[in-house]
Amino acid sequence: MLKKIIIVVFFLITSSCGYQAMYSKKNIINYDFSISNINFEGDRVVNLKIEQGLNNYLLNEKKKIFMLNIKTKTERLVLAKDVAGNATSFESIIKTYVAVYVGNNLKTNLQIDKKFKYNNISNKFTLQSYEKNLKVNLAESITQELTFKLSNIQ
Repeated sequence: MLKKIIIVVFFLITSSCGYQAMYSKKNIINYDFSISNINFEGDRVVNLKIEQGLNNYLLNEKKKIFMLNIKTKTERLVLAKDVAGNATSFESIIKTYVAVYVGNNLKTNLQIDKKFKYNNISNKFTLQSYEKNLKVNLAESITQELTFKLSNIQ
């Protein structure tokens, strides 16, 4: 019985699910571009998160070298109010405009919009931290979509 348990545990330890980190050095090879310069304008939190996601592509020298001008705009809309006029649900929108340059020539303009709807929380501190986390998560999603679109530019 003990041998069977050891064999099963050994099998479970040695087999893996095939998980690989998306931004590992091994997977960066799949994206055949590099970024020479990034200029940011707009929301500071979103811009910092996008910059962190694109740092892996800054120092690599590839065939395609891009310069990016990124403008971000965040909005928080009130979707519904109760009878007393207090907001009950919100929508956070992050709009990202990216001008992609090759050399000094404008190659393309990209626009990435991300939205998320959520309900109000009575504790305002909890609501603010929830909105900050939401903004960070949407910025990460924008970064993933941006890297995918940059890799597909001819």
